[in-house]
Amino acid sequence: MNNLRDVWVYLSENPLLHLTMTLAAYLFGHAVYRWRGFNPLFNPVLFAVTLIVIILLVTKTSYQTYFQGAQFVHFLLGPATVALAVPLYNQIERVRRSVVPILLSILAGSLTASISAIGIVWALGGSRESLLSIGPKSVTTPVAMGIAQELGGLPSLTAALVILTGIAGAMLGPALMNRLGIKDWAARGLAMGVASHGIGTARALQVNEAAGAFSGLAMGLNALATAILLPALWHAFR
Repeated sequence: MNNLRDVWVYLSENPLLHLTMTLAAYLFGHAVYRWRGFNPLFNPVLFAVTLIVIILLVTKTSYQTYFQGAQFVHFLLGPATVALAVPLYNQIERVRRSVVPILLSILAGSLTASISAIGIVWALGGSRESLLSIGPKSVTTPVAMGIAQELGGLPSLTAALVILTGIAGAMLGPALMNRLGIKDWAARGLAMGVASHGIGTARALQVNEAAGAFSGLAMGLNALATAILLPALWHAFR
């Protein structure tokens, strides 16, 4: 056991260990996802996050140590987000024809996502910090953490809620829209982007290019709308 512990201490100091662990966890989760016929309930992101958290807890590895090795994946989020412009460019004419409905949908979705979450936490007796932390839950993580910090919430709690929201949206969103009879890919994409940001957008891209394009557009515009509306509403009604 001492030898194994020494080996782990040596490996944990190597930044490539946690990068390899992250990629392996996701690939394994994706293999399970594919084996289950791409059932959204077997979301590979949820699987990878759960597996990595268990490993970090068992090995008593701090998040800071883990992030030093896995930060390359974090860096790739930037280029991946920019790459969403490609399917959006392919749908640019459709976007131009639907500017007003798109803006109204995003405005309604942004307000609904924030107000409903805050209302539920308030009804359950949540603290002020909890209210401010859950408000931007449907916005992409960096923006959501910035909003929470500006308003006096807990950025770390907001980050966890954002990830859970994205995973839940990717798992349940398509099935719910099927039940509701929503067949237009643009509408489905807008709903996924507003409700579940990047993880939902990735799921939308797997299903249909048009849905992915509109989801990426909604994700960006929802971040902007929430960053403007949520602080204004909080200061107006607190």
